Amino acid sequence: MTNNYISRWATEDDLEALQALITLAINTLQDNFLSTAQVVASRQVMGLDSQLVRDRTYLILEEQGRIVGCGGWSRRATLYGGDHSSELRDPALLNPKCDPARIRAMYTHPDHVRRGIGRRVLGLCEEAALSEGFKRVELMSTLSGQALYEACGYKAMEACPADVAGVSVPLIRMGKSL
Repeated sequence: MTNNYISRWATEDDLEALQALITLAINTLQDNFLSTAQVVASRQVMGLDSQLVRDRTYLILEEQGRIVGCGGWSRRATLYGGDHSSELRDPALLNPKCDPARIRAMYTHPDHVRRGIGRRVLGLCEEAALSEGFKRVELMSTLSGQALYEACGYKAMEACPADVAGVSVPLIRMGKSL
């Protein structure tokens, strides 16, 4: 299903296009799961972490030169959040012998959902983490992403709602052995 997609690691030249896709995905794909207030609040805890791009661990999937999906993995302790959510950031390096790698910032363009893009990005990120010695991965899922992660073998570990100015944004910590 994803034979026409080209994958590559993002560069700093991609940041503007990635930000546009991520904003569109956050604003569009959560409507069936969150209230308007929760979607607005989620922008404070979701988004692009440019450290992933600098680490060359943020993947882009393109179709005919257009970004249709993205996501990354990380060897750093930060579990979720974007550049703007500095209180969630922890740049400490993880130990692959005892720590799980992080799957981060998975987004699909709203016009391309249900085409295997998320599954492909996730699989490539897992392969990259495994190649660096990680035996397990964890992520923080939104309600809109939970079904994909469960279909790919992730198990819910705990509910971790984020409080943003009194608005609760539901998040689920999930993990998987590689």
